[in-house]
Amino acid sequence: MAQTRVATATTTATLNGTAATSAAKTNGVVPSLLGEDNWAEFEIDVPWGTIAGKWWGARNKQPILALHGWQDNCGSFDKLCPLLPAEFSVLAIDLPGHGKSSHYPQGMQYFIFWDGICLIRRIVRKYNWKNVTLLGHSLGGALTFMYAASFPDEVAKLINIDIAGPTVRGVKRMAEGTGKALDKFLDYETLPESKQPCYSYDEMIKLVLDAYDGSVDEDSVKVLMKRGMRPNQKGYLFARDLRLKVSLLGMFTAEQTLAYARQIRCKVLNIRGIPGMNFENPEVYADVIATLKQHAASVVYLEVLGTHHLHLVTPERVAPHITNFLLDK
Repeated sequence: MAQTRVATATTTATLNGTAATSAAKTNGVVPSLLGEDNWAEFEIDVPWGTIAGKWWGARNKQPILALHGWQDNCGSFDKLCPLLPAEFSVLAIDLPGHGKSSHYPQGMQYFIFWDGICLIRRIVRKYNWKNVTLLGHSLGGALTFMYAASFPDEVAKLINIDIAGPTVRGVKRMAEGTGKALDKFLDYETLPESKQPCYSYDEMIKLVLDAYDGSVDEDSVKVLMKRGMRPNQKGYLFARDLRLKVSLLGMFTAEQTLAYARQIRCKVLNIRGIPGMNFENPEVYADVIATLKQHAASVVYLEVLGTHHLHLVTPERVAPHITNFLLDK
């Protein structure tokens, strides 16, 4: 039986400039932090092009691998990483078709969950990393969850933000939506750039802000759109691959997700935003956490006041908990 520590944090942690919060201490010592400018662009060669990202901290140590949410990019961690201990490094990547990473070639589909697990494995094998620590938000958290379940002896720590496992869909909804999803995918595949919506900068920011429906604020949108849009002759287009909008294919059932949860053996930190994301099947979140408690080495489940993007909008509420988890040997 895993040891479990459950806490509820509903107040904002206080930061003094860029100093760590009082909650993030080890033996009374506040750790030095990565800081806002301690990063560099990084690229990984893959068969279809490159995976782009931002490497925070020292490059001579194995990094924490950080994965963002669906249709976001690695800028999702721009506010959180500076508040993490300087003794760690973080490689935050743009998933395929997102941010500055290469899109898949024409004719290929995005099976975003399965593709993501394979991508993590590709990176781990390329650099021969051992006992990896994974950090994921939303879709990225689903991918890190799946990787930890698929390679249970090779993951040391798993940190997930406002996600427990892969997004669950009822089988009836999946069956009913398959045909529509396939047609939508093929329509996006053949849509020329001249037919894609083009916006001014201010229009793009407002459009994205409205689309997130309160999950992010304007400043957070501007952070994400540094990698999330690209200019053309008339204004700005979304940088992401339009085919990513077809996300139904490759979804999971609750039974599948719980089966993978039973495979996880590493230490787990799960931070649930309150109110966070409105899940179609919210009971599955609690079921996954309960299952992890039975099988993982340890589970820390926290509820923190914030939106689904709480690590981007209110990183000071999240960073102390992640810091304590990372420093806990």
